[in-house]
Amino acid sequence: MNVEGKAVLVTGASRGIGAAAAVEFARAGAKVVLLARSGDAITRIAGEIGGDAIAVPCDVTRFREVEAAVTACLEGFGRLDIVICNAGVIAPIADLDTADPESWGKAIDINLKGVFHAMRAAMPVMKAAGGGTILTVGSGAAHHPLEGWSAYCAAKAGALMLTRAADLEGRAHGVRAISLSPGTVATDMQSAIKASGVNPVAQLDWEDHIPPEWPARALVWMCGPQADAFLGQEISLRDPETRRLVGLA
Repeated sequence: MNVEGKAVLVTGASRGIGAAAAVEFARAGAKVVLLARSGDAITRIAGEIGGDAIAVPCDVTRFREVEAAVTACLEGFGRLDIVICNAGVIAPIADLDTADPESWGKAIDINLKGVFHAMRAAMPVMKAAGGGTILTVGSGAAHHPLEGWSAYCAAKAGALMLTRAADLEGRAHGVRAISLSPGTVATDMQSAIKASGVNPVAQLDWEDHIPPEWPARALVWMCGPQADAFLGQEISLRDPETRRLVGLA
């Protein structure tokens, strides 16, 4: 996939899939803008990547901050080609009848509204430039309810619909939108899930999870024409054929 010289904006880039994606795109020759609330973490990662990376502290629940990050990308690199909507949280892990409403709403703000904010800020720029790629990091939770995960499941289902809406409205303008369902990934989120002991995912062993570098490589692959057959759809790394296409073991 030729992403050489392209500008990529990654939300939730301080750890896990987001951090791995920032590194993987940089290795492929892209210029990377890392977004996260943890300014220290993204500054460290950007420093490790080098001059082709910018760290922009950002809360994706606040549209003006996301919009400012897009502006920083344009000012720093003169373009915006790819947006990775990755920022997400698993909390609150709680049954519907006991979940704290404020925490539940905050999860929706991050996992769903954060995706909308990134799309809203990026799509006018991409349309004006003649195209771009928007990739959302989805989940099997978008299709299957799990105990204690009502906020996460609802948000991921909504984010998948946003991906389809972005494809419907953007394809004629050259904007590509695809979702990646990576399966379970060995990240800090899985540690929190394991500690909760709730639902079948918490019962998985650490060895059952794939490394974050796998979905990072898949995201790079999705930016190429080989993934055009999946526009407006979801790609699942649980599928052995998908792993073969991406070049994963």
